Amino acid sequence: MKKLALRLGIMAALMVALTACGGKSEGNTASAPATPSSTLAAGTKVVKYLDKEYELPASTERIVITGAVEAMEDSIVLDVNPIGAISFSGGFPPMFSSITKNAESIGEKTEPNFEKILSLKPDVILGSTKFKPEVVEQLNKIAPTIPYSHVSSNWEANLTLLGELSGKKDKADQAIKEYKDDLTKVKSELGEKLNGKKVVTLRIRQGKINIYPEAVFFNPILYSDLGLPVPAEIKAAKAQEELSIEKFAEINPDIMFVQFSPDENKDTPNALESIQNNPIFKNVGAVKNGQAFVNIVDPLAQGGTAYSKIEFLKALVSKLK
Repeated sequence: MKKLALRLGIMAALMVALTACGGKSEGNTASAPATPSSTLAAGTKVVKYLDKEYELPASTERIVITGAVEAMEDSIVLDVNPIGAISFSGGFPPMFSSITKNAESIGEKTEPNFEKILSLKPDVILGSTKFKPEVVEQLNKIAPTIPYSHVSSNWEANLTLLGELSGKKDKADQAIKEYKDDLTKVKSELGEKLNGKKVVTLRIRQGKINIYPEAVFFNPILYSDLGLPVPAEIKAAKAQEELSIEKFAEINPDIMFVQFSPDENKDTPNALESIQNNPIFKNVGAVKNGQAFVNIVDPLAQGGTAYSKIEFLKALVSKLK
């Protein structure tokens, strides 16, 4: 009992100390310059991100990522090594091996371990815009917390933010420029092959076929970046939408990209094989013409990040060139 009381006392003292050192993510910054990173006073700075300002310690080398797989992907691009990162089914997948060599697990995607995060003494926490306000509030008691956007259209702002925090803004700027340059080349190289083609990405989750709105998943690469026509079914989708094989067959794409992760199909591990062997699926144009590709990038990739965009574009060229 005494040991428990002592442990709780230490935790409380540490919580107070960390809060005093900078537990606010916003507030009292109205008079600060609106530049991306500007000094408020000795030992602090302001970082502007998606029209909000966050007061942070001058040094933000000790980064913890919780909830935001997007930040994990961006870390791969910039070679940022967080001290704490999201685990998947208790471990770090091979996709993130380059950035998690020295990281400790701070819980699963939707289950942050507050006590573990506190013990790591982070300078800044990258949470997720999917977190409920009460979760962000709890994280802010540990260290300044920035909700990292899960929206695909914010991919440049996300990468720039991580570049600011890690001292690698130049690398972030270069990665954005290179992607846009590569996009121009791909349009030129694949223009004729893609002209007039119906192209679709789908994801198999819990054994079912799912499609996404045109601004979600890998769709922005196809329909916004490459300018391909948006199929009516994709245009009509308001969120992740589950389709029967019969309904999907009605879309009848000319080219198809399928993402399948065992982690998302634990109760239906043979779902991909079952779908591929279905006679109706076999009759889809993309399948009949050998233009149905499975996992051209890691199935854990979110789709709307710098990493996803860079890797998908490279893979697309290798498959269609």
